[in-house]
Amino acid sequence: MAPNLECRMYETKYPEVDMAVMIQLSRRRIRSVSSLIKVGRIEPVMVLRVDKEKGYIDLSKRRVSEEDIQACEERYNKSKLVHSIMRHVAETLDIDLEELYVHIGWPLYRKYGHAFEAFKIIVTDPDSVLDALTREVKESGPDGQEVTKVVPAVSEEVKDALVKNIRRRMTPQPLKIRADIEMRCFQFDGVLHIKEAMRKAEACWK
Repeated sequence: MAPNLECRMYETKYPEVDMAVMIQLSRRRIRSVSSLIKVGRIEPVMVLRVDKEKGYIDLSKRRVSEEDIQACEERYNKSKLVHSIMRHVAETLDIDLEELYVHIGWPLYRKYGHAFEAFKIIVTDPDSVLDALTREVKESGPDGQEVTKVVPAVSEEVKDALVKNIRRRMTPQPLKIRADIEMRCFQFDGVLHIKEAMRKAEACWK
């Protein structure tokens, strides 16, 4: 059976009121909004009301400020990168994506504010982040009674795949910077003075 690779990015099923979120409009259950937003386009909106029983969310495009838009887009782009990495790991290891989120993704969101911040640490120090994650499993004890046991949330196989993908996608690339400079000295033995200045400048970078 193929793994389920569909899963929401955030733990809560519904957003909070007065939260700016990114949405993508579909043609289902939508009436007369083509003048505000195009189908398929991703837009930042403000959450006005949430009806969890009926599954309805009232949204406003006008109430989103420029600051809200910038923060929302930044959060969404980070979440999209995290989701891409998590989905690739789930697909590679043939496991459900939601299982990865339950044991890894959402706990990192809670602990670090955003899983993206945890992933940045994993690039250089994966053990400090991933080894701290645990989960509870229920087992039968010697007397037949059910007991709860705390075990690592991340297996070595998942850890290796996750770290490999995070480092491949998030390791900063080295940049080479080159500049041309012109130096002049009008004193006697100016060349010697320039050489001395260059040596001192070079020493400052070591």
